[in-house]
Order: sequence, then structure tokens, then C-alpha cells
Amino acid sequence: MSTTQSERLRELLEPLVSSQGLDLEEIAVDAVGRKRVLRVVVDSDTGADLDRIADVSRALSAKLDETDAMGSAEYTLEVGTPGAERLLTEHRHYLRATGRLVRFQLTGDDELVARITGVDDEGLDVEVPGVKGRRPTTRRLAFDDIARARVQVEFNRKDDASDKKNDKKEEEA
Repeated sequence: MSTTQSERLRELLEPLVSSQGLDLEEIAVDAVGRKRVLRVVVDSDTGADLDRIADVSRALSAKLDETDAMGSAEYTLEVGTPGAERLLTEHRHYLRATGRLVRFQLTGDDELVARITGVDDEGLDVEVPGVKGRRPTTRRLAFDDIARARVQVEFNRKDDASDKKNDKKEEEA
């Protein structure tokens, strides 16, 4: 049986989030002054747009109103998706991050920044960017060798689709 409020909330809310086609990634209850904030983080393989977030937020709010899970004190419900620099902790997170640049903290205190190119049950295939004109190299990482992994924000990365469009325009010219 659950002992913490977060565990009880997870048991209550996870089936509802799943019924909306989303994964419940995180629940946190924080004190903000005299009020409390219940933060619920959801995601899916296809992402979660604003309409889906609004739908699940309404459903969670109704469920919480039916129960005393948050007690009688006032609280604010915030529902959102993981941030741009999300921490990867589950197999599904790595699958969703395929193609993304990730900073890995390896178990031997080594650090590696690489792009995930493939994921299977044992680990990851990654591409390590080349430095100073060198070609990228590929590497295999076992999940057991990864202590921590976090997606990195890329501002200057060219989208593969736009690269293909540019290549086609150059061919036509």
C-alpha cells in the first residue's frame, strides 16, 4: 500500500492519464507560500499538444475534486510535458529521444555528448559528432553503462527534411 502522497496520487491519476493515451511521467506536490501546487508531467510517443494537455487537465481536475487526495487545503493543478532538456530515465524516453543530441554521464565518471541513432532492449547506438573537421563516429552504449542522460537543446541544427528540400532545389538548379 502507498505511503506517500505522491504515490497515492500516482495510483489515482495514472489510469486516467493512460486512458487519454498519455504516460504519467512525474507527479510533484510543492508548497508555494501558503498554497500548494500539484505538478503533473505527461507525455506520449507522438507528443502531447495543447488540446490533449487541456483534456487531461480537465479530467484530472474532475477526478481530484471527487476525492480528498489533495486534502482540504487550497492547491493549484499544473499539467504539462517534460522540458526541452528532459532527463531520460525510462526505456520509452530513449526511444522518444532518437535523433536527439544527449549528454550522457557514464558509470565510470566519463561524459559523452552524442546523438541517439537507435534503441533496443540492451542499449543505444549513438553517433558522436566529429571535432575540428573529423567525421562523426558511432558507438554502442549499454543501459548499465549510463548513470544519467539528459536531452540537449540544439538551436542551430538543420532539420533533415529541410536538408532534403535544399538538396532537391540544388539538383533542379
